[in-house]
Amino acid sequence: MDQSSRNAEPFKPGFYVMDDIQRMSPDAIHLHLPMRSPAWRPPTDVYETEEAVIVRVEIAGMHETDFSIVLDGRYLSIRGVRQDVPERRAYHQMEIRYGEFSVDVEMPAAVDVENVQAIYQNGFLKIMLPKVHIRIE
Repeated sequence: MDQSSRNAEPFKPGFYVMDDIQRMSPDAIHLHLPMRSPAWRPPTDVYETEEAVIVRVEIAGMHETDFSIVLDGRYLSIRGVRQDVPERRAYHQMEIRYGEFSVDVEMPAAVDVENVQAIYQNGFLKIMLPKVHIRIE
């Protein structure tokens, strides 16, 4: 261990970190905030049964023509646009997301592409991806 490591102060939790930042010169502070994608990700469940991989996406207020489902190898992509109502309003609370959304899921098992089924009902898109059962003889 070198001399500077032994004399370094231990990390101080809480507001000390902010105090240290405030003591720096303004030119030394460069905050790089990640750019937020305009697309949002709806709540998604992915689970597995003995027979299939199930992907369930909560995307209420849409029609089947408002989204697309693509299975490319082991990756399932669901994309779409949830349209907002174009009326003037003053929000007091806003949590429902509108606009472009996307969900990408890597399949945990090989699936039978020919027998994939999708159902959109009661605001949920449910995709059933039957597993390929490999028999070893």
